[in-house]
Amino acid sequence: MGKHFDDAAGKGKEAFGKATGDRGTEFEGKADQAKAGAKDAADKAKGKAEELKDKAEDAFESAGEKIKDVFKKK
Repeated sequence: MGKHFDDAAGKGKEAFGKATGDRGTEFEGKADQAKAGAKDAADKAKGKAEELKDKAEDAFESAGEKIKDVFKKK
């Protein structure tokens, strides 16, 4: 399930728990929301890591080309 669905389901579960006085269900809902938030944070971190990897690869390729140019001039 998607993180947005998990968050919405968690909010619903929390609200149901509050309405019925079922503290266990209420806390399960809060836990589901926290889990959805953690998934979102992990996805963002993964995206940032991929972005940094791409930048590092580009820098490495650029440096390699510059080194090749230096040796071609000699």
